[in-house]
Amino acid sequence: MKAKTFTKFLVIIIAVAAIGGGYYYFQKKPADAKAAESGAPGGGQQQAMPVIYTQVDSKSVQIWNGYSARLEAVEYAEIRPQVSGTITEVKFEDGQQVEQGDVLFVIDTKPYQAAVNQAEAELKVSKNEFSLAQKEANRAEELIKTNAISKRIYDERKSTSNVAWARIKAAEARLERAQIDLDYANVKAPITGRVSRAEIKVGNLVEAGANAPLLTTIVSTAAVYADFEVDEQTYLTYIRTNAKDRASESKVPVKLILSGDSVVYDGFIDSFDNQIDASSGTIRARALFENKDGALLPGMFASVKMGLPEKQEKILLTERAIGTDQDRKYVYIVNDKNMVEYRQIRIGESMGGERVVTSGLEAGDKVITEGIIRLRPGMPVKPQTQAEADAAAAAQAAQSQAGDAEQGESSQAH
Repeated sequence: MKAKTFTKFLVIIIAVAAIGGGYYYFQKKPADAKAAESGAPGGGQQQAMPVIYTQVDSKSVQIWNGYSARLEAVEYAEIRPQVSGTITEVKFEDGQQVEQGDVLFVIDTKPYQAAVNQAEAELKVSKNEFSLAQKEANRAEELIKTNAISKRIYDERKSTSNVAWARIKAAEARLERAQIDLDYANVKAPITGRVSRAEIKVGNLVEAGANAPLLTTIVSTAAVYADFEVDEQTYLTYIRTNAKDRASESKVPVKLILSGDSVVYDGFIDSFDNQIDASSGTIRARALFENKDGALLPGMFASVKMGLPEKQEKILLTERAIGTDQDRKYVYIVNDKNMVEYRQIRIGESMGGERVVTSGLEAGDKVITEGIIRLRPGMPVKPQTQAEADAAAAAQAAQSQAGDAEQGESSQAH
């Protein structure tokens, strides 16, 4: 009897629980759903994450494009003998800085000095002969007026005077040639620069002509060229549209940095080639740099950056805000509903820790700059600028300090 009573009691309890559960399910669930839509507590809505954002804007900046370059000498000279003879002196040290006109080698000058002396003597003889012939011609000119001499004698004396004058000119030419050879015997630097080592030493015989041996070389050091290749698209988009003649091309700025060096050399475009290389799709460019410290040597490799002739309006963005998705770059922005939105972008050169954004963003976009690895598209966020975040942190710190001070005073009072 007791067992039957307990069974009935248990069935009643289960029935009441089922009725109560059904009521809660059908009455409470719509309320929760409504609360979720309204954002009320208990509605199951995801909490908004605080994020730092910056509102991007376009700035007037100068765009730079980087290239690899090879340095070339502005002036380069191979020194070869212009007269034959034995080298009697080498008047420089290997690697020495020389000035234009400095004597580098001396080829035995004695035969050339003798040739000069002989030419001078011949010139003197020719002048004396001309002086005599001129006097005879003048006499003949007076005598012919009175028919004291025949016309034939007059013509002979006049011709002799003219021949004597021509011999003077020939003697002067021989003397000039002898003096040139004597000058060539003193081999001089044709340009100012750094001389290489002497390839031929004292005592060696050298021959002038087409097969003349190399004595040494000189490269100028006051300035150097940097030769590099510019892609066709960059040339057409930036250079050709902004620098349409040689004068404006020379205003295109270029910066040069040697590998492993921190010194930046400022220069400018000297010239562009006259055609695009069809095989590589590039055009040769040449920039000119001053070399006051002498650190730039021909043959070096260097990195150059070529700037646009005029500033452009571009958006700059800190690199911390840019994410990488395989070969794509992206950012997260805050939309008008305070939710995270994915935005693919294209970036250009780096400028002082910021990257140039060439496409994907517009002025006024709110780009999240911190903690983008924790974000996902569609997440609700609580956006604030860095200044607002700093102000909130400062206020919280001040409040915390005030609370600690109040607690300390209360403890002292007790």
